[in-house]
Amino acid sequence: MAHVELSLSEVLVPAAGTPTEQEFDNFGQWSGTVSRAAEPCLLIDADTTVVAISLAGCDLLCLGAPEDVIGRPLLEGGLRLVDFSAQPSELTEQETDKIPPLLALHSGRLARGLLRVQGPGADAGTTVDAISTPVLAEGEVAGSLTFFSAV
Repeated sequence: MAHVELSLSEVLVPAAGTPTEQEFDNFGQWSGTVSRAAEPCLLIDADTTVVAISLAGCDLLCLGAPEDVIGRPLLEGGLRLVDFSAQPSELTEQETDKIPPLLALHSGRLARGLLRVQGPGADAGTTVDAISTPVLAEGEVAGSLTFFSAV
C-alpha cells in the first residue's frame, strides 16, 4: 500500500528590501547558467541573437566554439538545418520559423521538435530533439532557452 505524507508550512514572505523573484534579472541569470552548463543548451534574445550557448551545445550543433557564435543571429551563426529527406537540403525561411527556439520566442509557449543539423562535412546530419521555453523579462518574452539531445 502506498504511503503519502502531507505537510503544511507558512508562506514565505520576503523581508523588506529583499528583491522578489520578478525583480531578479531572469535573462541574465539564464545566460550565466547556460554558459557554464554541461548539457547542450542555447539562449537567444528577442532578436534571435545568441546570448549564451554551452560548449556541449556547440559540439552537438556543429558550431565550433561558443565565442564564435555568441552575439550573432542564430541562423547566421553557422547553424545548418536540413530537412529529413534522403538528399537533405537546407530548410526554407518558412520552415526555420517553426524550429523550437524561434517558435517558443514568437508564440510565448513551450515548443518541442526534431531538428536535423548538418556539420561542415558532407555527412547526412545529426538528428536532435529540441525543447524550448520562452524566457520572460518584466512579464514580456525576452528570448528563449533551448535544451538539446541527440536522437
